[in-house]
Amino acid sequence: MSAAVTALGCHVLVLNKHYMAIRVVNVKRAISLLFRSLAEVIDYDQGYYSNHDFGSWLEVSQYKQRFQAHEYDWIRTVKLSIAAPRVVRLLFYDRLPGQNVTLNRRNIFARDQNRCQYCGRRLPTSELSLDHVVPRSRGGQTSWENLVCACVDCNVKKGGRPPAEAGLALVTRPIKPRCSPVIHINLSDGRYRSWRQFLDHAYWSVELK
Repeated sequence: MSAAVTALGCHVLVLNKHYMAIRVVNVKRAISLLFRSLAEVIDYDQGYYSNHDFGSWLEVSQYKQRFQAHEYDWIRTVKLSIAAPRVVRLLFYDRLPGQNVTLNRRNIFARDQNRCQYCGRRLPTSELSLDHVVPRSRGGQTSWENLVCACVDCNVKKGGRPPAEAGLALVTRPIKPRCSPVIHINLSDGRYRSWRQFLDHAYWSVELK
């Protein structure tokens, strides 16, 4: 896989024009917004934030390539090298962030940090499945409070029974997160440290696309 392809798949935090986080997109989508003058880059450098349109970001990228190349992912063409932005701000968008976190496999795995909630082992996604704590055959719902990550061994041991009947106990009580759990994973990556100022976990939920 080329460096350009890898860079295009990196995450970019999108703000509305009031600097409130509204979602996360990949670099390809962010560059498209910049090129069409629908957004600007919010760049964090040495404790300061600056705003750049597409042309300005091309110029800044030349400087960063010279002096800070190791700090960025790069989109390279025959004529240009563009630093993948980390944060962009929409220029013509007023909608406030939604208050709901989507119930999906990705968010549940992120909430549980890829740990089996019965034995506590952290495993690759391919070795985990989702389990209904109270089985659907016993009236269990498909909800945040009733879905957890489980490894194959624990899932087989539990079968179609509640945990207590199978001699199992939950490591952590499952709850609905107040904001996207995937964001917390991204914040542990140094590349996304500039996101912190724009994420108010007590109020805003970032929708991932």
